[in-house]
Amino acid sequence: MAKVELLVGTTLGSAEYVADEMSAQLNDLGHETIVHLAPNLDDLDPKSLWLIACSTHGAGDLPDNIVPFMDEILAKKPDLLTTQFALCAIGDSSYDTFCQGPEKLVEALALCGAQVFVDKIQIDVQYDPIPEEPALAWLSGWQDQL
Repeated sequence: MAKVELLVGTTLGSAEYVADEMSAQLNDLGHETIVHLAPNLDDLDPKSLWLIACSTHGAGDLPDNIVPFMDEILAKKPDLLTTQFALCAIGDSSYDTFCQGPEKLVEALALCGAQVFVDKIQIDVQYDPIPEEPALAWLSGWQDQL
């Protein structure tokens, strides 16, 4: 079974709820999961799947709780060639910066060599007020690849 590190970027809690539900679904399948509300490079296994559940804050920014992780990646530029990640982005399409916050983190990971595991999902809370539902459906579509 796989080890999955869930990296959470949240302001109002939606991304945390999504990560908790995805963690429970993966645990039910026998996978090992760890949810990180304050991710730190030293705490993450680069050989596990990094599943990012992150909202957009303000004008296309990352939520405050995950900004130090982004800063750490940009400062240390770690070798992440063995790291794969998946992105579950949450946003509101009434803003022109819809889901742009997590894209900054994805770009930083890619610059360090991390690879996309599956296509991302962008959940629009205008149409999906309970983001856990589309997130779990997305996860169900590829969890057997772990």
